[in-house]
Amino acid sequence: MNILDKIIDYKRIQVAKIKAQTPVDVLEKATFFLRQPLSLRQFLTDPEKTGIIAEFKRRSPSKGVINDSADVFTVTSVYTAAGASCLSVLTDRQFFGGSNTDLMTARVNKIPILRKDFMIDEYQILEAKAIGADVILLIAACLTPAEVKKLAVFARSLGLEVLLEIHNEAELAHICEETELVGVNNRDLKTFTVDVERSIRLSQQIPAGKILIAESGISKVETILHLKNAGFSGFLIGESFMKEDDPGAAFEQFVKKLKLHSFTS
Repeated sequence: MNILDKIIDYKRIQVAKIKAQTPVDVLEKATFFLRQPLSLRQFLTDPEKTGIIAEFKRRSPSKGVINDSADVFTVTSVYTAAGASCLSVLTDRQFFGGSNTDLMTARVNKIPILRKDFMIDEYQILEAKAIGADVILLIAACLTPAEVKKLAVFARSLGLEVLLEIHNEAELAHICEETELVGVNNRDLKTFTVDVERSIRLSQQIPAGKILIAESGISKVETILHLKNAGFSGFLIGESFMKEDDPGAAFEQFVKKLKLHSFTS
């Protein structure tokens, strides 16, 4: 059994327990449930913004502890002030050290927030809205095309946008009308090997009109410029900043370099 299979098996048990503890009507009464979600599509297509989806992640199955001392409020506030187009917040505790509280804490920022988790049930989408998320992640590797369609339709009915993550040609079949945002994960979730050029190759087969987002393995400004030329509007980056003692400062320096390269290119 690979790590993705282990995560999904655990997630099914966890979701069942949470459903029993917190009924849907409780989620629907949450303050954040009533807020109007922000549009990631709008933020990514704004030429004045960086296109970077800056991630807050404490650890991962492949890297172990990345940063267990960073403060989510401080880091995400700096990410926002320095020009992030979106925040990605891990809410899985078992494998990534995240929590729903992390996302709710980050909600003080006035930019879209992606709930980064392994979504397998409509209940998790209701939960995402209740904790202040604007976008949910659907991972093709752990869902069928029919499941993606069902969950995406449900998310859109709540006003949430959907980021569909694919990794190979077979997963192109998961793309549907409701998945306006399509991310290519350069990291294989089953082996954790990284190939940045994967985004370029797959982008040529993604239907026109989708907002393209490159995920994982991005640590250089030159890589973003290369991906922009290939039609990408979004760039999800987490580990590159989070592995530093001061993730916010690392992000600020990265954005300065990006703006300088964009101006001179």
